[in-house]
Amino acid sequence: MSDRQEGGAGVGKLVALMFTAFLDMVGLLMVIPLIPFYAQHLGGNGIDVALGSIRYHLGIGQITALLVSAYTVAQLLSAPLWGRFSDRYGRRPALVVALTASAVAYIIFGYATSLVVLFLSRVVQGAGGGTVGVIQAYVADVARPDDRAKSLGWLSAATNAGVALGPVLGSWMQGAGKAAPGLLAAALCLVNILFVWRFLRESREVERTATGSHKAIVPRQRSHQAVARVLTHPGEPASRLISIYAIAIGAFQGVTSILALFLAARYGVTERTIGYFFMYIGIISVVTRAAILGKLVDRLGEARLARLGLTLMAIGLAALPLTNGYPTLAAAVALMPLGTAFTFPCVTAMLSRVTPKEERGLYMGVQQTFGGASRAIFPIIAGLAFDKLGVGVPFFIAAALVALTLLLGADLERYAKRESAAPA
Repeated sequence: MSDRQEGGAGVGKLVALMFTAFLDMVGLLMVIPLIPFYAQHLGGNGIDVALGSIRYHLGIGQITALLVSAYTVAQLLSAPLWGRFSDRYGRRPALVVALTASAVAYIIFGYATSLVVLFLSRVVQGAGGGTVGVIQAYVADVARPDDRAKSLGWLSAATNAGVALGPVLGSWMQGAGKAAPGLLAAALCLVNILFVWRFLRESREVERTATGSHKAIVPRQRSHQAVARVLTHPGEPASRLISIYAIAIGAFQGVTSILALFLAARYGVTERTIGYFFMYIGIISVVTRAAILGKLVDRLGEARLARLGLTLMAIGLAALPLTNGYPTLAAAVALMPLGTAFTFPCVTAMLSRVTPKEERGLYMGVQQTFGGASRAIFPIIAGLAFDKLGVGVPFFIAAALVALTLLLGADLERYAKRESAAPA
């Protein structure tokens, strides 16, 4: 196949993936901004938990954080399995199964009448949400080495277009009844399943055996071995990149889990208006990833751009609780999508360079495992700080943690050397 034909095929697969990710994110973001308000509706100002003679009051911030963590714990457990499943059996079957799980979860969410049922919906959705690594591995399969950061940026642009549209749809659907957002999100999953099965072609590579048959290339390591290596060899390139990703995304997710509560306390935001706030974030993310990221990758390189992103994210997080009006709020919030847009595609692209291609899906899944662990822990910390220490404290903690990741990325240039595409 010529370079032009190969490039055209890769672009076609990337476009199909972008559409898949867009629909998935529209459904997801229809319900995520509503979770704190659903929690308040079902749990009031909090609930009292009794453990023997010990009684503890869970505030609404902690309940919301636990709902977020329920999703991420399920995602944490499923991510390496999805990565290995996709390496062995293919990316497309993994996506179809995951989208089916998400559809079921949205239906449960729509009809939740208690906090227990709401937790159940988050667990089911998280179990199907461990395929972020699968989609990233899919992109790494179809993109040339030097184009991976840009391709991941385009994929992020598609997901953030969903971030821009989903919350507004969720807010609008509130007028049709409490179950309406969940039911529409489930319908979008069904549409996405049909699209994936019809248009998204398999990307996993095959190797020919001596008998002439084909078999999938499978990882040389098992999931638990790859996880253990990250922990026992923290100085290795893959380990450092996964650590940067996990700490930064955990800190960001922690404050995101209580962001609606912060905005409600400081600015009077409700479930009818929260969608417009997320739309603002999504629009900035889309524009950054689609129009700016690729040019800055070419100019600065993945390592320097990742450090710039971490810096912007830390500043935005620290500044947000210091805002005193909508203009300063808009400025502080804008730094966060800019930071994430520059950081995560570059870190993931560098990870794809330092891992063998037959283990790419595995390590993308491991990255999501560590990211899932931090996304499960940090919201609980943020919720506790919100309830006990003050509404702005979680943001200062998150900013400090993101700033610390700059030390891990001090010499990332040596892991981001440009590769030449293999000859056709």
